[in-house]
Amino acid sequence: MGKDLSRLFQPRSVAVIGGGAWCRQVIRQAHKMGFAGRIHLVHPRGISIDGVPAVADPDDLPDVPDAAFIGVNRTATVDTVRRLSAMGAGGAVCFASGFSEASSEDPGARDLQATLVAAAGAMPILGPNCYGFINAMDAALLWPDQHGCNRVSGGVAILTQSSNIAINLTMQLRGLPIAFIAACGNMAQTSQAEIAMALLEDPRITVIGLHVEGFGDTAGWHALALRAYEKGVPLVALKVGASDQAQRATVSHTASLAGSDAGADALMQRLGIARLHDLPSFLETLKLLHCNGPLEMPALSCISCSGGEASLAADTARGMGVHFPPLEEAQKTALSGALGPRVALSNPLDYHTYIWGDVAKMTAAWMPMAASHIGLLILVVDYPHTDAGDWSAATEAAIAVRHIAGRPVAVVATLPELMPPEVSAALMAAGVTPICGLREAMLAAESAAALQPPQPVPPLAPGTDRAAALLSEAAAKALLRDHGVDIPRHVVVADTGQFSRADDLSAPLVLKGQGLAHKSEADAVHLNLSHTDLAQAAQRIDAKSFLVEEMVQSAVAELLLGVARDPAHGFVLTLGTGGVLTELWQDSTSLLLPVTGADVRAALTRLKTYPLLTGYRGKPAASIDAIVEATMALQACVIAHHDRIAEAEINPLMCTPTGAIAADALILIAADDKP
Repeated sequence: MGKDLSRLFQPRSVAVIGGGAWCRQVIRQAHKMGFAGRIHLVHPRGISIDGVPAVADPDDLPDVPDAAFIGVNRTATVDTVRRLSAMGAGGAVCFASGFSEASSEDPGARDLQATLVAAAGAMPILGPNCYGFINAMDAALLWPDQHGCNRVSGGVAILTQSSNIAINLTMQLRGLPIAFIAACGNMAQTSQAEIAMALLEDPRITVIGLHVEGFGDTAGWHALALRAYEKGVPLVALKVGASDQAQRATVSHTASLAGSDAGADALMQRLGIARLHDLPSFLETLKLLHCNGPLEMPALSCISCSGGEASLAADTARGMGVHFPPLEEAQKTALSGALGPRVALSNPLDYHTYIWGDVAKMTAAWMPMAASHIGLLILVVDYPHTDAGDWSAATEAAIAVRHIAGRPVAVVATLPELMPPEVSAALMAAGVTPICGLREAMLAAESAAALQPPQPVPPLAPGTDRAAALLSEAAAKALLRDHGVDIPRHVVVADTGQFSRADDLSAPLVLKGQGLAHKSEADAVHLNLSHTDLAQAAQRIDAKSFLVEEMVQSAVAELLLGVARDPAHGFVLTLGTGGVLTELWQDSTSLLLPVTGADVRAALTRLKTYPLLTGYRGKPAASIDAIVEATMALQACVIAHHDRIAEAEINPLMCTPTGAIAADALILIAADDKP
């Protein structure tokens, strides 16, 4: 299914090449974890580290290593990789820095990285500028530093683009079983997606977590998403960083809304990858998915012995994609029998402390909340670090509910320090998820309940950069009209003496100056004109030509439809509130092309302006069908010319009860293709 990394990640023999402090740590960490395979050392001075004697040269190794840690300088790294590849080694970790990550300071660094890749040939390499990996299932690791991983029989895999973040994640004390972790470095030859694809073939891996700075090869990520879904292994990403695209001065409203982060978000939605924005919620989501897999629904139950905690839980979930449904009658009956008449029944539930410490009664009281229509039961329990005492009853009751009901159960501490590691371990062993933090619990549940299958069609590839130029509005609309976009009747006039050409148009009219990206800001748009108003209005516009149009009337709402080419992710389709207040409202949603009509309809419902489109407070509704058709026509135009269109925008799209008309349009097209 992809690059064979099995010898590298499950080696029977490893070679450490170099003798510095980092190489010494590789050998020490391998011994400490109990690596059962052969360890060899290569160093020209014949040193010995932790009882491992060195040979002077890779050719002197007693066998061909399955995996090698190359801890020499960057120039020597290239030669070493070449020699290992020639002898048939299974793979190598390239620790040295000074490759493409240093290209801004060293112009030759990027070429050196290309030389390294060529030297590797078919042999897989991780890095360069890379710490390596830890396989905690097989105690196989090439890791030049301390770490917090312990031997496990299975669990989650974490792939990061930061060695320091990787180290820190191994030190977590949250009960998460980390089965495999890798720092991917520069990914000169082997990408994150390829590493993850290889790990999918190991049935011991339950979830894959990805710390991503940039995606790049969308086809490779799409292939990974399809394979992961087929294998039943959820993908979770902590996406950070922003490309230059998000920072550059933009021509269209679309580009300002659909920066790199919007493109990344749209890509992850398309691929069915859960996105988190901080390390704690990233870890807790991995933990929840490890225990339960995706949740069946976003409906939650919450139980605590404090009204304050119940209110806090409800408030924390506000605005998220999870909710607390009211109790059903059967739940109320069962709860009344277990708790008695002095407890007010609700969800979240404050069950008071009448039954505290009695495992049987606590189990009976909590069971009704683990109903079949509930995706996750949250039990808020804060364990004191002074004297746990009767708190063990809560642990036992939670485990009993999980066992009897067979529904997902999480024990949540409001503060991380109130979830002892030994309690986490006991809960995890029983299939109950220990979660540190209420907000983290809600985010984890939201992510686990929202996972969707990846879309079968890959994103439209962005192609290569080309210098772009702005089409005139008339030319842009003509191109869009050719693909089915409805536009107003209009004429183009070169000077004020030609306005008689507009006599066949029906007033009221719109007069625009051509050649400007943001005409309203330049006072180059004048509305509600009669034929006799045109010449006077034109005197206030600094333009070489004019566009006269019939003014669209009876609009229910104004939308923005735009597509921007994102070099990192593909073509980002943005739908949002349109008109001159687009950036002010910041009401938009983004998808990656290609989309279906159903995708567009679903995206429209996520807009704040959607109630206007459907007839707010008795007002006429817009034609959703016409909006969808306009969007699909815009897509058809971009796909047909994807090799030369950089941006295409309709703003505003005038949405009426019977149609959707492009009142303004902007297209940036390859300068050498501009008519």
